[in-house]
Amino acid sequence: MSDSIKVFGNVGSPYTQKILALLRYRNISYTVSWGDVVQNLSLLDIDPPKPVLLPTMVFSDGDNKKIAKTDTTPIIRELEDIYENKSVIPLSPVLNFLNYLLEDFADEWTTKYMFHYRWHFDEDAENAKKMLVLQHKINIDDESMKQFSDIIANRQINRLWVVGSNSDTASLIDQSYKRYLSLMEKHLKYLPFMFGQRPSSSDFALYGQLTQLVGFDPTPRNIAYKISPRTVSWVNIMSDLSGLHDTGGIGEFFGVQNKEAGNNKLNYFENNDNGWIDNDEIPDSLIELFNEVGKVYIPCLIANAKAFENGDDIWKTSIDGSIWKQKTFPYQVKCLKWIKDEFNKLSADNKKLTLRLLAGSGCENILN
Repeated sequence: MSDSIKVFGNVGSPYTQKILALLRYRNISYTVSWGDVVQNLSLLDIDPPKPVLLPTMVFSDGDNKKIAKTDTTPIIRELEDIYENKSVIPLSPVLNFLNYLLEDFADEWTTKYMFHYRWHFDEDAENAKKMLVLQHKINIDDESMKQFSDIIANRQINRLWVVGSNSDTASLIDQSYKRYLSLMEKHLKYLPFMFGQRPSSSDFALYGQLTQLVGFDPTPRNIAYKISPRTVSWVNIMSDLSGLHDTGGIGEFFGVQNKEAGNNKLNYFENNDNGWIDNDEIPDSLIELFNEVGKVYIPCLIANAKAFENGDDIWKTSIDGSIWKQKTFPYQVKCLKWIKDEFNKLSADNKKLTLRLLAGSGCENILN
């Protein structure tokens, strides 16, 4: 594919930031248009996807017809089929599955941190409603800015219950976010990325949400600076990895020699074998991250799927000693199915290893 990929998104969209950082890392040419996706697509005579989500990207089908697509997880896999260099999918089937599960956790649970902090607290809501309008139209007049700011804030605050954010769950979300930051701080002492010396798709998914938590919203930003300075720095580094080179890492640029054995053999541009940890090298810090996945996210997937099957519009379940209640999402039913599908692609031996690694985390509850 020689043409630049067209991306339509929003600065305040963590999923837009996820895909743009990935495209930069993989040195895939792109153009990005901010603002109203439907309007921008109409200027190019391209039908919008259903539903319209951020980001929306334009691909060509076999007849060279332009097709708008959304949903970053399958888009990333499609890009893997189109472009060979600097893959973000671990070669090991076990790591591939763990990466998929962690990416889903980032997209579907850590986004609850972002949504909660952005609209639950007055300071954050005042910041968000103004900045989101300005990011859409920087030269808007003050009166219109206030009008549209209030519309955005009212709409989003009224939707908090949809994702489960309320006074009863506020403490649970806050404690999960703080644990997550502590776990990231621990892991980043050991590895620069989730699965080794090179970023995976889950790195970019975690990064996307953190661009907002660390770089946009005041309350979670202050928490992150106190708990995990490594995470704050990691977000800045992740923003543009286009120059991540054959020897990997950034230390060499500061005169620090990377003395790891075999490091001079790394070549992310031509070989997907290198730069990933081995199955028997998975650190405790990564296993602890999956313990958090199993503690908070897996119960949501299970309860949501049961509610959908029963035709219930709302569900509730116990998470970490608190009652979680929210609207039933058909999409997260699909997420659960896709996770199971990925697990079922594994060989019998790889399934056993995966279950052993995740034993006791709670993640195994959706895999047996």
